[in-house]
Amino acid sequence: METPTTPRPRNRLVIVNRADPVICGHSVEGRNLAEVALTRGFDEVRIVTWPLERLAESGLPLKPLDTVLPYSPGIVVERPEPVGDYKVPDGRYVAGITGRLVELFTDGVPTVCLSLYLSPHTIAVADALATARATGLPVDVTTVAEAVGSDITNVVRASLESDAFGAAAQILTAYLSQDRCVAVSEYTKELIVSSAEQLDAKHGTRFAAQCRERITISYPAVDTSAYLDLDPAETERRLAARGLTPGGYVLFLSRLQEAKGVDDLIAGFDAADIPADVELVIAGRGPDAERLHGLAAASPNASRIRFLDDVGDAEKPHLMAACAVYALPSKATREFVETFGIALTEKMLAGGGPLITTHTGGIHEAVGEHGFIVPTEDPAAIADALEQAFGISPEDAARRSAAAREYALRFDRGRVFDALFPAAA
Repeated sequence: METPTTPRPRNRLVIVNRADPVICGHSVEGRNLAEVALTRGFDEVRIVTWPLERLAESGLPLKPLDTVLPYSPGIVVERPEPVGDYKVPDGRYVAGITGRLVELFTDGVPTVCLSLYLSPHTIAVADALATARATGLPVDVTTVAEAVGSDITNVVRASLESDAFGAAAQILTAYLSQDRCVAVSEYTKELIVSSAEQLDAKHGTRFAAQCRERITISYPAVDTSAYLDLDPAETERRLAARGLTPGGYVLFLSRLQEAKGVDDLIAGFDAADIPADVELVIAGRGPDAERLHGLAAASPNASRIRFLDDVGDAEKPHLMAACAVYALPSKATREFVETFGIALTEKMLAGGGPLITTHTGGIHEAVGEHGFIVPTEDPAAIADALEQAFGISPEDAARRSAAAREYALRFDRGRVFDALFPAAA
């Protein structure tokens, strides 16, 4: 809180998202944009997010708290308490976030507010801004809403399928009410427009044309510096602590859910003719963890499959840099489509062996042609790609790694920030 001795900020960036410790690339993206803002003239940066106890209750996969890296001084993470008691069965936490935003929007400080995930964050921003303006107090707020994909696959599509017109209309209206509307990939934009077209055709609304005209692309912001020029001694130390050897393992590092294709990866690993001492390391947490543990236990290579559920931000680049192959054979499911693939760009920056993935959703925009691209739900193709990856020469591997890194540098958080907030650059 501001005190009589605290200098009044000249300008402020507020980011509303699911922040750490949530295991999500867009949680990391929010951190990255906040860090860059400190170097671009914002003298106050706030991340408004959810209380830790609510995140734990939600079922979202979370990092161990002791593995979450601290934010730089000058970044304030706010977790507003819920408003109301048991008589308000839901919405109390959104009310807390909305109320805090109203306070920030009416204190006289020029503010830029970025929301990641349309539901409920952009909805909360739109509500807070309408409330702030209704108070009669001075409001100087510019809003940017970033659609990340699951907003559409998880809410708008479900609304269309159940004929719940109002919920879909609420999300699109809140999105289009913002000063700038961005999506994390061209694929995501087309997904939004397509869903809006379905809504328009069924109900006579006029969302699609607005979405096609107003939505621009802002690829996720990645801290490239965290993956470049890694200390080999630190990498060796990190691997030794895990009992791993450089080049001795295939790595999956992402959320454990059906859409990530880990079941296909396990089957492909079993079928691949690769060195017998190579391990499959599956790092992450998520709702599919129990099922995947069962699949691995039943595998003929069960002794070569390891799960890590405590990999932190500082360790991740080293595991990526030293793996023989990184595999993320993502596939579309009802609940989730990979609308970009942040973990893939992080792997490309870190170096190491080639990657194996699919062109599901927006992955092509994240990786280009760098890596072995396999069809979805095709363990035999994964096995073949693993065999090819282990068969390439060291010179070819180095060339592939350098080209992949060069491609991934376009997602550097400074570049993304300057394009997203040109007035601050």
